[in-house]
Amino acid sequence: MSIRNPRPTRRNVLGAGGAALAAVFGLAGCAQEDDLAKQARAGDNKNYVAGDGSVTEFAAADRKKPVELKGTLFDGTTVTASQFQGKVTVLNFWFAACAPCRVEAPSLEALHQEFKSQGVQFFGVNLRDEKATADAFDKTFNLTYPSFNDKDGAVLLAVSGLVPPGAVPTTLVLDKQGRVASRVLGEIQKGTLKSLIAAAVAE
Repeated sequence: MSIRNPRPTRRNVLGAGGAALAAVFGLAGCAQEDDLAKQARAGDNKNYVAGDGSVTEFAAADRKKPVELKGTLFDGTTVTASQFQGKVTVLNFWFAACAPCRVEAPSLEALHQEFKSQGVQFFGVNLRDEKATADAFDKTFNLTYPSFNDKDGAVLLAVSGLVPPGAVPTTLVLDKQGRVASRVLGEIQKGTLKSLIAAAVAE
């Protein structure tokens, strides 16, 4: 696993299963009560937990089990983890009033367009908006990939025990087995996310 911050880029490599891994991510033994999971349970109206733009990449040997989730998109479609198998999947956690979410939206759509011919699927995970608000956001930024209506926190909680999203926005890249291959806390940098997706596609 490696951790890097694109502003500036830095890399620290941790051994598989080592104590440092448990210390950094708190994944030893049980699911974590990360900030977003607490907010999902509380149902409060906090704005967002600021991310620092740090990037974590998980070597194949360090990855946890495949994500198991079931959620409903704003169009009413039910999506299950079985639909992640055999495809690289990008999950972006967002809501409309989150300023960095608005900044990164055009880059996410551009990457969606760039990689969809390679079978990469993008899903937003909206944590608090009503359908009308989410639809308005999509229209404003010309987003063509769907989003989960995750006001109940089901999708968020499904991934929090594996790689807890500690900030909004948070972006996860899942490998073709549905395991978390990388995570960006905070606003994505287009070139960085492109590299993370390309690496997962090449596996």
